Amino acid sequence: MSRPLFWKLCGPLALGTLVLVWVVTFLGSETEQKMSYIAEHHQQTLKQWGKTAERLYRAGDEQALAAWLEELQAHEDTWAAVVRSDVQPLAGSSLSARFHEGFRLGRNVEWKMHLYFPENPIMDVTFSDGHTHFLVTLPQRMRPGQYLHQASFFLKVALPLGVLVLLTLVIYRLLMEPLRQLELATRAFSEGNLGVRVRALLGNRNDELTALAETFDRMAERTGERILTQRQLIADLSHELRTPLTRIDMAVSCVEEGIDTQHFLPRIHRECRLMRSLVEDTLTLAWLENENPRLDQECLDLTDLLDSVLEDVRYEYTDHCFSAEWPAQAEISGSSHRALAQAVENVIRNACHYTPLGGKIRVCLRSYEAGYLLCVDDEGPGVPADQLELIFTPFFRTSRARNDRPDGHGLGLALARRQVEATGGWIRAENLPSGSLRVSLWLPATRAG
Repeated sequence: MSRPLFWKLCGPLALGTLVLVWVVTFLGSETEQKMSYIAEHHQQTLKQWGKTAERLYRAGDEQALAAWLEELQAHEDTWAAVVRSDVQPLAGSSLSARFHEGFRLGRNVEWKMHLYFPENPIMDVTFSDGHTHFLVTLPQRMRPGQYLHQASFFLKVALPLGVLVLLTLVIYRLLMEPLRQLELATRAFSEGNLGVRVRALLGNRNDELTALAETFDRMAERTGERILTQRQLIADLSHELRTPLTRIDMAVSCVEEGIDTQHFLPRIHRECRLMRSLVEDTLTLAWLENENPRLDQECLDLTDLLDSVLEDVRYEYTDHCFSAEWPAQAEISGSSHRALAQAVENVIRNACHYTPLGGKIRVCLRSYEAGYLLCVDDEGPGVPADQLELIFTPFFRTSRARNDRPDGHGLGLALARRQVEATGGWIRAENLPSGSLRVSLWLPATRAG
């Protein structure tokens, strides 16, 4: 599984760790190496002491040499002496030339020193004769590695801490930049800016955080659409309710004044039924759009459903002719009897409304391997081609519909589409060559997972 963010974080951490180990090792080695030698000016001082001791020794003035050594020891708080290294071989053995060339009683001032010995070493400045030596315990002020503890603290604490802080800043920037954009977008969205998006602000970046940004954008888009839909539904519902409320208000005023009571009471009842139907359909539509339910809990026979719906419609529209064609049996599973019944009834009633008196409504159900296609044809005037999709929009009505049906509210087909889609099908409209309208509903035989 690809984990881009893991590798983005692993890269700086691994590289930073390697760099840190290398730098600490290299600087530690170099620092200790350079600190292991006596400083050049101290080397020159020790050599100068050796020359002074050799000069006094060669002058034969032992009293002056002794006084000088005593003064040096007191001044430097150390030990110093001039000694000879006459080594006598025994049992017929002899000393090699290398012994005569390199023999010392102490350390050469130019040699490397071990910094961790608790006591200062004895330094040896050999006289020119090779057998006499000026020996002195290295004064404390000349001991190398005076800043070893500070250097060790810097290399083992300060430098790693600095590198870790730098790595933390890099990782913090890597993580916080998209998170900050997401925070700002969330705040803007919560304040009402429904068009805010995050993914475009992250450029070419492609990792788990951009996936989070894309998820946020999809959520914001869906939520924004739902909020806008709700606002539009509320606005349209308010507009649609205004007319019947005005009529009821006028009718009530007339009733209160005693004007033709018997004429206005039926109008009040009719307007109340219209508002009740409008509110119920709007609430059902809002529930379908907001909840996106899967209406797939029932099995039913479409022929029984169509027969029941058509019987109710025939009773109401006695002046229309109906042509029905469907198979003897059309069973489907994973659907909803109530949702399909209401959707089919809304489509057939819509066809009846726009079919003139004496006209024919044709209902045809065809069987296919994957499902059923229900077609409802009317003999109405049809719908302009550019409005075939708009008729499934809540509260949309064509200009002819507003004139022919002033009591309609444009929710029937919108509600039918949401109900059919909730059962896994689809619905669409088309104009027939005759100019009338056909509404087709596809109903799957089995709801796909």
